[in-house]
Amino acid sequence: MAETGAQSAGAQFVRYFGPLLDALRALGGSGTPGEVVDRIAQDLDLSEDVQTELLDSGTPRFRNQVAWARFYLAREGMLDASKHGIWTLTDAGRATTLAPKQAREIFLKWVKIFAAERKAKKQKVDPEIDESAPASGSTTPEDYREGLTTLLLTLPAPGFERLCQRLLRESGFVQVTVTGRSGDGGIDGHGTLEINPLVSFKVLFQCKRYRDVVTPSHVRDFRGAMQGRADKGIIMTTGAFTSEARKEAVRDGVPPIELIDGQKMIDMMATLELGVRPVTTYEIDEQFFDEFRSG
Repeated sequence: MAETGAQSAGAQFVRYFGPLLDALRALGGSGTPGEVVDRIAQDLDLSEDVQTELLDSGTPRFRNQVAWARFYLAREGMLDASKHGIWTLTDAGRATTLAPKQAREIFLKWVKIFAAERKAKKQKVDPEIDESAPASGSTTPEDYREGLTTLLLTLPAPGFERLCQRLLRESGFVQVTVTGRSGDGGIDGHGTLEINPLVSFKVLFQCKRYRDVVTPSHVRDFRGAMQGRADKGIIMTTGAFTSEARKEAVRDGVPPIELIDGQKMIDMMATLELGVRPVTTYEIDEQFFDEFRSG
């Protein structure tokens, strides 16, 4: 029997349940979202096209799917959802390896739970699951990311440059200036990072407000423009970087360049509470009450 939309197109993230657990084990039990995503891509030997394909919102589809896999595994108790910015295996997660069939069973279990919760609230049950939208009526702390990505893309170029300036200042840089000069090799500004009272680095930065991926040639061109002018460079984009661009950024024998993609930029804004406000909410933990349901 053919699978429904919820089980095929909308739930492609299920394929990453097992690899996500495997990746965290390989990383020692915990890791940042970026480390986990990179490890899964490495373990599965995913193509550059798969890693850099973008949703209409500008969010990388692969990273979005891994985030949904993490959401379900946290609900299943295999990941600790309480660590801000760090994905961590629970004891159950450490001891579990998931085959595709087992991953599917976990997914369908939670689809039923979410549907029952919505029915209890007398809301219309929609079985379709869009991997870029809240799953089965349930929301996650990640929901704001798509809206913020869309908002960043609507900013005019000068406004986006000023936002990057603000992010760098809030992150500890001083004397951050947006130059805004055309024909300067893509350099949009400069600043100084003070490590301590005796050590500081001049940094040049470039701002790319677009949906496309940044390639190795972009990194090389920027490095060429900053040659002899700064100790370090930063490229900030609302898009994503190819794996080859990331390798080029840290290539031996040349000045290093820090890469901040759209997802990392949103992480920074959330950590700094810059342009976003944290909201505290509560949800019912149905499993907690299981032991009390019997007389």
